[in-house]
This record gives sequence, structure tokens and C-alpha cells, in this order.
Amino acid sequence: MEAGILRPPSHRPAEPVADRASGVLTHVLEQHVEDAAALRRIRSRVVRAPHVRLADLARLDERIAAHLDGIAIAGREGARMGIQALERMGKGELFTAAIACIEWQSNPALLRLIALGQAVPGALPGLYSAFGWVSAARLAGVVSTLLACDDPAARFAGLEGCLQHRVDPKRHLDTAFVSEVPVLRALALRCAGDIGRIDQLDACRSCFNDTDASCRFHAARSALLLGDREAALDVIREISSTSSIFSDAALALEMNVLPAADSDRWLEQLAAKQVDARRLIHAIGFTGNTRYVQSLIGHMRDDRLARLAGESFSLITGADLVALQLVRPPSKATTTDDGESLELADDEDDGAPWPDPDKIAAWWDANKARMPCDERHLVGGLLSEAQCFSVLQHGAQRQRAAAAMQLRLADPRSVLFNCAAPAWRQRRTLQAMRGRASNADLRVSNGTA
Repeated sequence: MEAGILRPPSHRPAEPVADRASGVLTHVLEQHVEDAAALRRIRSRVVRAPHVRLADLARLDERIAAHLDGIAIAGREGARMGIQALERMGKGELFTAAIACIEWQSNPALLRLIALGQAVPGALPGLYSAFGWVSAARLAGVVSTLLACDDPAARFAGLEGCLQHRVDPKRHLDTAFVSEVPVLRALALRCAGDIGRIDQLDACRSCFNDTDASCRFHAARSALLLGDREAALDVIREISSTSSIFSDAALALEMNVLPAADSDRWLEQLAAKQVDARRLIHAIGFTGNTRYVQSLIGHMRDDRLARLAGESFSLITGADLVALQLVRPPSKATTTDDGESLELADDEDDGAPWPDPDKIAAWWDANKARMPCDERHLVGGLLSEAQCFSVLQHGAQRQRAAAAMQLRLADPRSVLFNCAAPAWRQRRTLQAMRGRASNADLRVSNGTA
């Protein structure tokens, strides 16, 4: 097998005794399938939640694994029931069915699932996350088969499998770069950046003017990750100033890279254009600059912006609002002073604490001396490899994603830490990283460490 592709398992699992003896309790098995699917749907929100930490994710993953074990013990009957649940097609159901197909090495059934998912695109992330859930050894032969298919949807799934495990698809990535299918091309571009394929930097640059918005964004993003801080950053800046679906991601990436003086100028330009306040508050958090803290505290007095402002405040200062008792009761207001409707149920803020601006202002007065302005901070510490590592271990999911991005930006040949991977795999990766952590500052503005 080609080097770099996951190696196949040495054997198939023995057929379970319960299946041979027809001893499966149907209602118990149905409950396992239903609960596994439901928990997978919850997980899609949890991995991006502002209040969830790795330990929380681990507990959820243990519950999912327990239900999947129950399905696996049932053998072929478990796989059959997992596929039968696709009558209620969704992310969770497709995840559970795909796990069963991969575990039983049923490539024809998996190909049918991929084809079925094309009719319900919203459910496809569930299928792809199944590739990230199973072990590398179990996935190997499946990925090799998918990458060799003529069907773009199958090849896309194969690339997703490699991306989930941060494995280099080798020549299959090169082939996908020149695909006429935009979604496949965009995924190849993203993969090149996430796994550190520095040899593909010129290929990424060649796609800066791609007519497909996703290809253009991922080309610029990957070029930036691979060390281009000039042309790629210009494209990212241009995308951030548009109404593209990638504008928020581009703005966050830009703020992660720019030094303090440049980020100040760019934020002033955005403010002058009267862009959405939420975009500015997001961007402020990624600057890591404490000069914006007073502004964030002011935004905490607006119920529509309070929780997001609190999250950005914590991303910079490291203050755990709940642990420090810097929170207030949830707002119950539904209208403004002028009688206008007030929308508070923003999905992005779900689970985030409600900050108390007065308590936070007092806490900041007592702590700001140890956090000088114009230095990049991440969750209360100066940006360093050691600080990023600490945040990956102990931070909330969005903080961990920011730390992973800073580590990736510092080393163009590294891989992007996967904060959405199963918790046990993340912990193994962190254990391997432990010896490499140091106190060296990360010079992310110019791509050197």
C-alpha cells in the first residue's frame, strides 16, 4: 500500500455470539441505535460550544462509545438496524450507520450510504464524522478504496477520512487539486493546509482567483498556514470585508495573524463601515490585545451582545466567569426601551454565561497590570507554545480551537490539532505533544517560531 495511507486492519472481528444465537434483544438494540444517533447530534453542537472543555467532551464520547459497543456486540443485526434507522435520515443516523459499515468492512454498503447522503446534504457531516471516530487501522482499507473511486462523492469521503486523522493522502491530494468538482477541489485545498503540505503552497496560490468562493477561501487559508503572509493575507483580508459566507472565518484568521498595530487599523476601518457589532466583538477576541477590554465590558451591557463579549473577554484574559462568580442571572427582557423586539436566543451564544459588567470591571481593575497592552494574550497568558498547550488541555472548545490555530500558524510544516476528534485520541495526541511544549514565544505575524 502507498506510504502515508492508513494501514488496513490485520483481521476482521469475529462474529459475535449474540448474533449467532439470535440472542439480540430488539428493543435494547433499538435504544442503542436511537441514543447513539441522538448523542451524535448533540456532539455536533458540543464540539463548538463556548463552555465545553475536553473533560466534558470525554464524558459525552464515553456515552456514545457505550452505545456503539452495544450495536457492535449485536453483530450483523446491529449493522442492519443501524441502516434501518436511516428512515429518519439525519446526521446522527448516518453516523451510526456508517460506523457499522466501516466496522464490518462493508465497502459496498458504505458507498450506498455516500450516494444516499447526496440527497440529504445536511446529514453528510454525520457520515464524515464516522471516519474520524473509528480507529486509523479500521479505516485504512476503506479510505484506500474510496480514494481510488471514480465517483467524486466517494473520493471526497476518502479525503475527509484522511483529513479527520491528519494523514497525507499523497498523490490523491494532487489529483483532487485539479478536479473539475469545486467541493472536491476546496477540500483538497483545505487538507493541504491542515496537514502541512508545504510542497503545495504554489498550488494553493494558483487558486487565489478561483471562481468558486469555497476554493478561493481555502486556497488563501492554506497558503497562510503554509507560510505566505503577504499575497494570501491580502486575499483573506478581501474576503473578510465582503458578505461571503467565509467572511467571519477570514476575519478571525486575519486577526490571529496581524500584529497589534495592523489589527488596530483594520478594526478601525471595520468600525467606520459600521459592520455588525458581533463581527467586531469576535475579531477583538482573536487579537489577544487587552487594549480592547474596556470596550468589551461596555458591550456586556447590551443583552444581545453580552455573552459574546464575555467570551471574547475570557479568550483574552483567561477569566473563568463562572468560577470567579462574575456572572449575572440570564436576561428575561424581550423588548428594548423603545419597544422594539429583542432577540436573545442566538445559537452561537448557547451555553455561554451571562457576564456581570460591574463585577468584571472590578476584576479587570485588579488584574490588568499583569496583562500589558499591545502584547498578544491567549486565555490570560502571553502567547507561547506552552500557553497554547495548556489551553488545549484545559480550555473551552473555542479557546482550544484558537490555541490550535496559533500553533499551526507558528510552524508551516506542522498539522492542525483536531479539537473535534474523539476525546481519547485528543488526549493521546496531547500526551505526545507534552515533551515538545516550551516557553518560546510564537512569532505568528511572520510565520517564524
